[in-house]
Amino acid sequence: MTVKTAAFIGTGNMGGALARAACRAIGPGEVVLANRTLQKAEDLARELGCAVAPDNAQAVESARYVFLCVKPQMMAGVLAELAPVLRRCHAAGEDKVLISVAAGLRLADLARSVQGAGYDPAILRLMPNTCVSVGQGVTAMCAPAGVDEKVLAEVESTLSCSGVVTRIPESQMDAFSALAGCGPAFVCLFLEALADGGVMAGLPRKQAMEYAARVVLGTCAMALERDKHPGVLKDEVCSPAGSTIAGVAALERGGFRAAAMEAVLAAWRRNAELGKKRY
Repeated sequence: MTVKTAAFIGTGNMGGALARAACRAIGPGEVVLANRTLQKAEDLARELGCAVAPDNAQAVESARYVFLCVKPQMMAGVLAELAPVLRRCHAAGEDKVLISVAAGLRLADLARSVQGAGYDPAILRLMPNTCVSVGQGVTAMCAPAGVDEKVLAEVESTLSCSGVVTRIPESQMDAFSALAGCGPAFVCLFLEALADGGVMAGLPRKQAMEYAARVVLGTCAMALERDKHPGVLKDEVCSPAGSTIAGVAALERGGFRAAAMEAVLAAWRRNAELGKKRY
């Protein structure tokens, strides 16, 4: 059997999005899918042109990098199931790299769950956000000390079509998740509110939503490409006694910035609480 590059165990929203990105980056011939409901994996494989494994064990055997895209409460059971397969592959000189996409599960938790393998397989943590589904995501990756640089680079290459992949220490994972993982929901609230304001001012709903979305998209592009502080970009739009500064003042009166900061902090605190309850 020819060993492929990446296997994705779990083809839900996030697993499916990452598998799509991998097929674009390394080609569908290098990707294999597995899912608890086989039909779901088969449907996605048919769309992408990649292979399907009938069960998790064969998915692990068929690929070098194994992305574990399952819910946190299912991870311990999946890893226990895979431990004998990992042990067998290790004995044959075919060590695997496990990449967890489960929120809140720390590297130490994952390592404990796979102790039945009889050795310490390489385990990485990955935290993508939902924007990977359109190739505009930001994904954090962390790894224990001693993981080969080549391994990290190959994972980054596999996910290169998902957006940006950034390496961070595990201690920053909860903060990253609060900002980048939860952030799309916060932005969607702002986007909806902008469109609602446009409707109140007389725009048809469809146009108001499109204009609001393009304003957010274009402004973010300026912030990234011009490398200017958002405050500078804001000042460039605000004419003396003009309409923009009147709107900015209304946002300040409503505590907009403080509310946005508190949203990230509330999500960060909740991440920390959930992490303590996982195991």
